[in-house]
Amino acid sequence: MDKKGILDELAEKIRTHQFEPAREMLADMNPIDIADLFDDLPNDKCLVLFRILPKDLSAEVFSNLPSDIQKSVVEHISDKEIQAIITEMQLDDTVDFIEELPANLVKRILEQASPDIRTQINIFLKYPEDSAGSVMTVEYVALRSYMTIDEALVKYKNLANINNNNDICFIIGETRKLEGVISLKTMVLSDPKAAIVDVMEKNVVSVLATEDQEVVADLFRKYDLNSMPVTDKENRLVGIITVDDIMDVIVAESTEDIHKMAAIDPSKVEYLKESVWSHSKHRITWLVVLMISATFTGMIIHKYEEVLESAVMLAAFIPMLMDTGGNAGAQSSTLVIRGMALGEISSKDFWKVIWKEFRVSLIVGLLLAALNFARVYFFDSVPLNVIFVICISLYVTVILAKVVGSILPMAAKWLKLDPAVMAGPLITTVVDACALMVYFWLSVQLLTDIIHV
Repeated sequence: MDKKGILDELAEKIRTHQFEPAREMLADMNPIDIADLFDDLPNDKCLVLFRILPKDLSAEVFSNLPSDIQKSVVEHISDKEIQAIITEMQLDDTVDFIEELPANLVKRILEQASPDIRTQINIFLKYPEDSAGSVMTVEYVALRSYMTIDEALVKYKNLANINNNNDICFIIGETRKLEGVISLKTMVLSDPKAAIVDVMEKNVVSVLATEDQEVVADLFRKYDLNSMPVTDKENRLVGIITVDDIMDVIVAESTEDIHKMAAIDPSKVEYLKESVWSHSKHRITWLVVLMISATFTGMIIHKYEEVLESAVMLAAFIPMLMDTGGNAGAQSSTLVIRGMALGEISSKDFWKVIWKEFRVSLIVGLLLAALNFARVYFFDSVPLNVIFVICISLYVTVILAKVVGSILPMAAKWLKLDPAVMAGPLITTVVDACALMVYFWLSVQLLTDIIHV
């Protein structure tokens, strides 16, 4: 049954007060699929649907709801229901939820949390935004280094019911310093009398709680991890980050980069849920900057007005030059930005990148110039010397565009700016100005028989 069919059936059961059949129907569904149903319901219906959820599903469904629906639900449910949700939710999901709420609701939720949970939430909230500490969870299995495998398995059985993220166990010493990791499979297959320190993996990839989330995501990708321990400056274990949490980070970072590459201030609000005013506010700043920067293009055209008056046919090829240059620059910048994001390109590769893009531009520019020469020669009534100027300008523009497109993102990184800012519109603006200067300069130098300046 599709989403609409499920909603219609649930609506009918709720309308006719068949709450128990509706609850049984939801009990057979995946919590994430149930959360998706809330997107197409008004707030009052969302509350009804949430109230008929089976108790063992309500916390997991709640953690997957959009923040605006979570807020609406919390505003209308009892303190007892809030307490049940907070108790069942994973701590990192609870923190993410709280960070989106106004102060009055945060206060109400913290009042309903147990002292232990409240303390842990406050610790999480003190970590810098976008840090490893802000996305970690404290739900993990920690074993002492002095244990035998047999003792470790006994403790594992006691903790496994409490902690969900328990395929990998983390080995700590007396002062909670991280000493190693061990998988459940390794423990099951090892000699029960063996010391855990003799079979654990001591070469552990860990991260500081204050480290940036983007660095953590790179480490997950590089080492193909399912979970990663988070430590403080003294190497004491304070939590772990799981792959599902880091996937959310990767999506958020990718979305932010896409926004910046399109010259839009990043927003965490879903497109359809963000107001028109908010959309406008996030876009106007860069549009103003790019509009002002584009005046340089106008100044160049104004400077060479006499050239255009002497050879009006030159104006017809300006859009082609500017568009081709912008596209060529955007290609290079996108590849460089992606390479930097994946750790394939670093600052020490500066000259290697420029040299590679320069050689690529020689080949691509030559092919484009040759194709353009044939197109203009056979389909446009343009003198041969003008065609040569157009094609040479195109060739030089492509070379400049690809070199500039590779330099700007790396320069941004050196200046401690986000390389994504240097993509798309900004590079196009720079390349447009370069293309026009090359075009008009060559026209003045090579078309002396038709241009009088």
